[in-house]
Amino acid sequence: MQRWRSLPVKKRFRWIVIPLFLIVIFLAVAKEIIQKPVEIQRDGLSRVRERGELVALTDKNSLDYFIYRGEPMGYQLDLLTSFAEYLKVPLRIIASNDVSRLYYYMDMNIADIIALDLPVTPEGNKLVGYTLPFGETRLVVVQRKKQPKDKRGHFVNTIKEFLGDTIYIQHSLFTQPLIKKSLRKAGSHIVLVQDNENNEEGLIRMVSEGKIDFMVCNENLANVIKRYYRNIDASLVISHFTEYAWGTNLASDSLRQEINAWMTEKAMKKDIRYTYLSYFDNPLVANYFKSDLFSVKTSRLSPFDGELRELSKKIHWDWRLLASLVYEESNFHLGLVSSHHARGLMQMMPETATRFGMDSFSTPRQQLLAGVKYLHFLDKQLPDEIKNPKERIKFILASYNVGPAKVIAARETARKYKHDPNKWDGGVDYYLTRRSRKDPVFAPDSTIDQSWGAAVAFVDDIIHRYQHYKNIIPQ
Repeated sequence: MQRWRSLPVKKRFRWIVIPLFLIVIFLAVAKEIIQKPVEIQRDGLSRVRERGELVALTDKNSLDYFIYRGEPMGYQLDLLTSFAEYLKVPLRIIASNDVSRLYYYMDMNIADIIALDLPVTPEGNKLVGYTLPFGETRLVVVQRKKQPKDKRGHFVNTIKEFLGDTIYIQHSLFTQPLIKKSLRKAGSHIVLVQDNENNEEGLIRMVSEGKIDFMVCNENLANVIKRYYRNIDASLVISHFTEYAWGTNLASDSLRQEINAWMTEKAMKKDIRYTYLSYFDNPLVANYFKSDLFSVKTSRLSPFDGELRELSKKIHWDWRLLASLVYEESNFHLGLVSSHHARGLMQMMPETATRFGMDSFSTPRQQLLAGVKYLHFLDKQLPDEIKNPKERIKFILASYNVGPAKVIAARETARKYKHDPNKWDGGVDYYLTRRSRKDPVFAPDSTIDQSWGAAVAFVDDIIHRYQHYKNIIPQ
């Protein structure tokens, strides 16, 4: 110690500062070595552009997203389709009745938007970035109307009349706080049950069937569904009007701004309001429930699902893909004859139909079988080097539309210009749409041939509809 004190001040300063400086450098270097590389958070709109498609999350019900007579429809689907067109990207939908699962997909950046009527609340602001509101609604209690033979305890006119009753709600991170707040006036006279399996429409059906007595949902939904379930009442309002909107990831500011810009443009044209009225204020929607080809009621696409399931096995296709092709050709209508004399469920030309065993007297099964045989024939015409099953299906579909010779010629042109002849999207499809003015052989500097270009849209439509079928119709 004495020796330390006897050292000059400069030397003592060096003994303290230099070791500290070395320690700081060591810690900084160690941090760089040990610390895991952090992935740069990409903005939501950038992810959409890089991915090349918009991935949206929504519910499966009779208003937002469903299939009626083979056609994908729905309020949220129409809005999402419009927004995807605004961005000029394809749309892909992930559908689930579990809102918590949908939120997980978005939080993990698997998807870009939760397209539901999410109530705009302080609690929700911690989970998502809300877009501009699409509208507003209130919460209502759904119960069965008073019936003389109904053995249920009582009909509730006010929230204070609940006597230890059980109320069911859809499990949702977004609506649960609002519902709890709205039911607080009833005190301990309510047992609130969150259902993880059924969405709001399923719970309304359970009320109508007498399986449960009460549930809570949005008033605009209840007013539509009660047109079909005539024995339910939704007159007990338990909340003030609350705005609802879509939700994006909290870090997706640019995507949210793009949605708001699209909404502003559409609102000026009154398109969004028209879309809303076409579902929520359309008496014909109740007629969907009367059809056996309504996905919310049954899992059927057409009157020919049995044949499609059976015959699709012959070519190892998903029956829903074959169904999408048939819908593209005929909308499942029997006896259809085109201006080019194509006929039947699969719109086969007379020569082709005769070759594969179909005539004007063929049954629906025989018509479908002829089409399946033709698909098998087309598959055999394509070279084996197209090994990817998904790619090969697109080549087969294009061949079904314009013939295998034109598709094979487009492959050779793609090869000539150093593109992958076994890749459809962004490859062979490009060359199929172009035909030179001077030469029957395609060239990239040629004009667009609308008739052959229709084959690209033909393939896209079938594949996109097939994705909707997979979302909603079980295998």
